[in-house]
Amino acid sequence: MSETAPNPWTQRLMLLGLLVLCLATGAVGGAITRPALDPWYRELTRPFFTPPDIAFPIVWNLLFVLMAVAAWRVWRVAGFSWDRETPHPLALFFVQLGLNLGWSVVFFGLQSPGWALVEIVFLLAAILATWRAFTEFDRVAGWLFVPYIAWVGYATLLNASIVYLN
Repeated sequence: MSETAPNPWTQRLMLLGLLVLCLATGAVGGAITRPALDPWYRELTRPFFTPPDIAFPIVWNLLFVLMAVAAWRVWRVAGFSWDRETPHPLALFFVQLGLNLGWSVVFFGLQSPGWALVEIVFLLAAILATWRAFTEFDRVAGWLFVPYIAWVGYATLLNASIVYLN
């Protein structure tokens, strides 16, 4: 753990950096998604509980902001140095962020819902591991991950339903 809190300017820069990183991850995912919407995704049989297309960018942008704030809160407590045998909570965070982008690549980029279902299960496991690690350092950071867990759980159900229906 950090022995002293970072100065206010460092804290602001880190928050800004994490916000940019998370939102950029979402932007890259969106850039991969958009070309596959027409006609491929629109021609898939989707379950009745699929939300309207406009919901996805709204929800994802909110979740990316919550993720960044959660990571920032943990960074303020844990810093980047680590001498424990367990994974650093921010290492878990970056793994799940990469898996998050990976799902868009597999589902939309490769147009492979079946493999995307496998990938999203790993993503959900990584999110849960990150949530658990974050909660140990900062309860608020843990709570900030709860909507993300719920949404990716829902997305897993959507993905599985698309595999089943197609």
